[in-house]
Amino acid sequence: MHPRLSLAAATIALCLPVQVQAAEERAFDVPKGSLSTVLPVISRQAGVSISVGDAKLWQARVKPVRGRMSVEKAIKRLLDGSDARAVRVSATSWRIERRPAQPSRVARSAPAPRQAPQPRAREPSNDAVAAAQDEIIVTATKTDLPLTHFAGVVTQLDGGDLAFGGERGMDSILSRTATVSSTHLGSGRNKLFIRGIADSSFTGPTQSTVGQYLGDIRLSYNAPDPDLRLYDIDNVEILEGPQGTLYGAGSLGGIIRVVPKAPDPREMTVQAIAGVSVTQHGDPGGDIAAITNIPVSDDGHALRLVGYMLTDGGYIDNPLRGQNDVNRVHVRGGRGTFRFEAGDSWTIDLGGVYQAITSDDAQYADKDGPPLTRASMVEQNATARYGMGTIVVMKDWDDLHFQSSNAYIDHRLFERFDASLPEARQGTDLSNGGVPAPPSVGTVDVARLFAPIQVIPLNDVPRVLDQRNATRMFVSENRLSRPYSDGLGWVVGASFIDNRARQNREYAYGPLRAMLPGVTNKITEFTGYAEATVEVMPDLIASGGVRLSHAKLGGEAEGVSFALAQANRATTASRNETDLLPSFSLLATPLHNVRLYARYQEGFRPGGLAVDGNFVRRFLNDQVRTWEAGMRFGDKGQSLLDASISISHSRWRNIQADFIDSTGFPTTANIGDGRITSLSGAVAMRPTAALTFELGAVYNHSRVDDLSPQILPVFDAAPARLGRIPNVASHAVRGSVNYAAMIGDEDFRVNGWANYIGPSRLGIGPVLGESQGDYIDTGVAMRVGNARRGLSLTLTNLFDSRGNRFSLGTPFVEGNEGFMTPLRPRTLRIAVDVAY
Repeated sequence: MHPRLSLAAATIALCLPVQVQAAEERAFDVPKGSLSTVLPVISRQAGVSISVGDAKLWQARVKPVRGRMSVEKAIKRLLDGSDARAVRVSATSWRIERRPAQPSRVARSAPAPRQAPQPRAREPSNDAVAAAQDEIIVTATKTDLPLTHFAGVVTQLDGGDLAFGGERGMDSILSRTATVSSTHLGSGRNKLFIRGIADSSFTGPTQSTVGQYLGDIRLSYNAPDPDLRLYDIDNVEILEGPQGTLYGAGSLGGIIRVVPKAPDPREMTVQAIAGVSVTQHGDPGGDIAAITNIPVSDDGHALRLVGYMLTDGGYIDNPLRGQNDVNRVHVRGGRGTFRFEAGDSWTIDLGGVYQAITSDDAQYADKDGPPLTRASMVEQNATARYGMGTIVVMKDWDDLHFQSSNAYIDHRLFERFDASLPEARQGTDLSNGGVPAPPSVGTVDVARLFAPIQVIPLNDVPRVLDQRNATRMFVSENRLSRPYSDGLGWVVGASFIDNRARQNREYAYGPLRAMLPGVTNKITEFTGYAEATVEVMPDLIASGGVRLSHAKLGGEAEGVSFALAQANRATTASRNETDLLPSFSLLATPLHNVRLYARYQEGFRPGGLAVDGNFVRRFLNDQVRTWEAGMRFGDKGQSLLDASISISHSRWRNIQADFIDSTGFPTTANIGDGRITSLSGAVAMRPTAALTFELGAVYNHSRVDDLSPQILPVFDAAPARLGRIPNVASHAVRGSVNYAAMIGDEDFRVNGWANYIGPSRLGIGPVLGESQGDYIDTGVAMRVGNARRGLSLTLTNLFDSRGNRFSLGTPFVEGNEGFMTPLRPRTLRIAVDVAY
C-alpha cells in the first residue's frame, strides 16, 4: 500500500476510539504555571500520555484547569493563549507542539502566495505518527527533568517494545542495550552490571552494583536480580552510574528503573496473551498472561491486575542420570495496584508483587563433552520466591510534587550445587576398592563432622551443597521536588532502609548431612539528599547535589560450633559508617541539537561479613569516583539521525568481590583497588517514517592494580590471572532494524537484532580465571494485527550457535574450568494477543 494511504488508514483507525473518549468527562484540578510543571499533573488526572515536540515549550506559561470536562477541552483550556497547541495521536496519547506561524502581511499590489490550510488542533497531523514514541521526561532524576537538560547517559526503553516478540524478563533489556550485562547462573539468580563495574559471579553478602527499582521502590539490597517479568510496563529507564547522590548505596554502576502502567479510572480494559514455543534439541514451552484495568468509581479510583505463567523448555541432557532436557524453568507471578484518589490532589497507590521461579536443574554444560550435555550425579535445582507490598502517597500543588514511597520486601532463594568428586561425575569407580574415602570440601573435614556416624561403603556417592538466602527489607523514601521549569528544578528527600540478609549452607554426603558456617548481615541506613538543576546562562545548565548517609552495620555467624566461636571472636561484628556523596555536572548547547556535558559522581557500598572457612570475616565498604564527558546529537524519535558518545574513567577503592579461597569455598573480601575506563556510543537513523536502524557499542578497559595483602596467598599460583575486573566484556556491539507499515487494515511490524558479546573472565583469581563470552546472539520478531488482536512470530538464535555466556557451573568441583553455559538453541514462538 502507498505510504500516504497507509498513514491515512492509521489516522482513521486512531480517530474512531478517540471520539468516544472526547465525550467522556473527568474532574480536573490543575494549577497554573510552566508547562514542564503542570504537564505531569494534567497527564495523571486525564489518564493519558502527553509528549512535547519542542523543548523550548517547556518554559511556556499555561492556565489553570478546574472542573469536570472532556480531556480534549481540558488540554485546550490549559494551552489557551500560549504558543502551543495540542494534537491527538491516539485514544490515550496527545502531542503538544508549537503553533504554526501566521503568514506575514503583504502589499495589496503583490498577491499573497497560496497557503496550504493548517490542520486544526483537533485534527491529527502527519508528524504525530512518531510522537507516540517520544520520551521527553527523565523521571529517574526524581525532578522530571527533560531529556535535553540531562547531563549523562540515559537509555529509555518503551514497554511495548520490550514485550514485542514475547516477554523474556531481564533478557529483554539485555538484548536491547550494549552497556548492561549479567551473569547467567539462572533466572532469579543473576547479578547485573553496568559500565564495566562488576564484582563477582556469586550471590553473596555484597550489595549489588546496580540499583533496581519498580517505580520508585527499590527491589532488593544484597540479593540477585529477581527477574520480574515485564508485562504491562510503561517504560524502562537505565541511568549509567554512579548514581550515588540520588540513589545511594548500591548504584556504583547505575540504576535500572522499571515503570509499570498505572491504574486508569477512565475505562475498563482486558488483555490476554498466549504463546507456544519450540526449542531445537529441547522441550517445548509456553506462556500465558492476563492484564485487566477496572475503574472502581466515578471519583478516580481504579484497580489494575497482572497475572502470568511461563515455562521455558529444557535443552541440556544428563546422560549420567539418563535424563534429557533437564533445565526446564517455570515462572508464575502477578502484580496488582489499587489507586485511591483522596481528593485535594492527593493520590494513594496500594500495590503488591509476587513471583516464583523454579529451575528443575542447572543451566550449564560440560565444555569438553558432547554438545548440550552435562555429567552430574545430582539434580541442581533452584527456587526463587519474591514478594513485595507497597504504599505510595503523592500530591501536586502549584509547582511542587510530594511523594512518599514505602515497601516491605521478602526475597528467598534456594540453590543446590553438585559437589561430587570428578571421578564420580565421570561414572567411574572410586579408588579404595569402590569405598569412598572420607570426603573433604576445601579444608572442611567432613569425616570429622560425621565422626559419630559409621560411613557405609558406597559407590559413586552424590555430594551436594545446599545454599539458602533469605532477605527481608523495609524501605521508605519521602521527597519534595520542583520539576524543572523557568531555569530551575530541585529535589530534596530523606530515606530509611532496614535490611536483613541470612545465608545458610548445608553439605550432604550420601544420606549424611552437616551444617556449614553461614552468615547474617544487617544494615539500618538513614539518608538525606538534595540536588538542584539551574540554567546559569542561556544554553548552559549546571546541576549539583549531595547525599549524606549514616548506616549501622551488624552481623553474626550462623552454624558455627560453640568451640569454634570461642576460639575466634570474629563470629560477630557491628559498627557505624557515615558517607558523603557529592555530584556536579554541566551541560551546554553550543549548536542546535548538539549537547555537550561533563559530570562528576560518587557511589559506595557498605561493608559486611562473609564466610571464611569455619569462621566469618569482615570486609570494608568500597567506593567509586567517576569522571564522565559526552556529546549528544539530535532528538530521539524525531530527528532523521540522533547519536551519542560518552567516555568515563572510574577509580574503585577497596573493591568488594567474591572469589574461591584456599578452603575451596566462595568468600567475599576487599581484593584491592582498581580503575575502569569505558567508552560507549549509540546512533539511530530513520531514512523513512517506517524504517529505523540502531547501532550501539561499548568498550571497557579495567584493571585491579593494587592487591589487598590478605588475599595475596590466593593468587600466588597464577597472579597473571588477576587482570581485568570480571564478568564484563571488553567490548560489545548491538545492532537492530525495525520496520512498521500497514497491510490493508492491519499493522505489520518486524524487528531484527544481532548482539556481539566480547570476551570476559569469570572471576578473580586462578580458580575463577576462565574465559567466557565471545559469541553472537540474534533474533527476529514480527506481528500483524491491530490494537484489538494480533498474531506474533519470534525466532531467536537464528544460527543455532552455542556460545558461552557464563563459565561457572558449580564452584565446588575440582576442575570447574570445564563448564560453559550455552545460548538457548534456536527457538520458535507463535503467540496471539487480544484486548477488549
